[in-house]
Amino acid sequence: MPQVIGNIELYMGPHQLAGPDNLLDVIVNFIDGAEKRLLIAVQELDSQPIAEAIIRAKQRKVQIKLVLEAGYLLEKLALADPFAAGGANEVNRILHDAILRAAINVNSDYNEEIFHQKFMVRDGKSILTGSTNFTVTDTSTNLNHIVIVHNQTVAKQYIDEYDEIQQGHFGRLNEGHDPKPKEVMVSDVRVKILFAPDHNPEMEIMKQIAKAKKRVDFAIFTFAASSGIDDQLVFAQNAGIAVRGSLFKSQANQEWSATDVLREAGVALYFVPRSGLPQPAPRKLHHKLMVIDEQLIIAGSFNYTGPATQLNDENIIILGDLDSTDQQSVSRQKVLAGYALAEIERIIAAFGQKVI
Repeated sequence: MPQVIGNIELYMGPHQLAGPDNLLDVIVNFIDGAEKRLLIAVQELDSQPIAEAIIRAKQRKVQIKLVLEAGYLLEKLALADPFAAGGANEVNRILHDAILRAAINVNSDYNEEIFHQKFMVRDGKSILTGSTNFTVTDTSTNLNHIVIVHNQTVAKQYIDEYDEIQQGHFGRLNEGHDPKPKEVMVSDVRVKILFAPDHNPEMEIMKQIAKAKKRVDFAIFTFAASSGIDDQLVFAQNAGIAVRGSLFKSQANQEWSATDVLREAGVALYFVPRSGLPQPAPRKLHHKLMVIDEQLIIAGSFNYTGPATQLNDENIIILGDLDSTDQQSVSRQKVLAGYALAEIERIIAAFGQKVI
């Protein structure tokens, strides 16, 4: 069952890996709830149930716009017979064609780097975001999260970002620097959204870590030593803050990763491997998730890397405020953060390998 605080919903999954929530149902149900307008910005779509939900929305006369990463519609090498079905991304193309045949407006991204968003805006008043791509693997075999917020001011911030995406204004093609979106109180919880590259989510994450008084816990797919976040975690560890995290092993073993820096500082690290675990085993730990002082959540699509900060199109959503003195707000923040922290702890217990 999800953790719901008023107009904020938090999901951890997938249920196929003993997570508490069915991520596919969350996405499909969100789309099925659309009445007037649906804006979709997602890196990859290869899940037929999600494509079918998008088409159902169109058939209900919902206005739909969709942006996808072009890389998942193309072959790296041209097929010998491009008129014959086949290739590594054929499922993506089949669903793409079905959506086009349903007269839905689809654009591929304009960024030569990675279009890494995973968000939707429904009827101008609700958003869905997180680490979950609209794929079979991300909703069934990869560890992921989803955040839903029902609030028009929050939705407007994502609509503005979507309008920029439609114009190609991001990554190296970004033509300006937008002011940071305003913080919004939703059901007594502060919600803060930042989009890369304009709003530099990396610096925001570092700032929040610097406020930690007790502990920092994270689960992250890609964590590079170039991010600067590793340095801030080392400072926290040296200041007596308990820092603990789980990393996807194949990424964490790369030369550029932050693993050695964190390990040498005494950070408690756990690798989550792709295989070699009791079944069912994760294909990937795909979270981009941090919990600070059991009170504040940093979620979204943003990996802790240089390209995520400088080149890719990304977003983070922060739930909570470490400076808050309002007891009801703090209590609600801790309920949400406790749900995310419990999933990080479950991942470590069920799948983690202690890094020595």
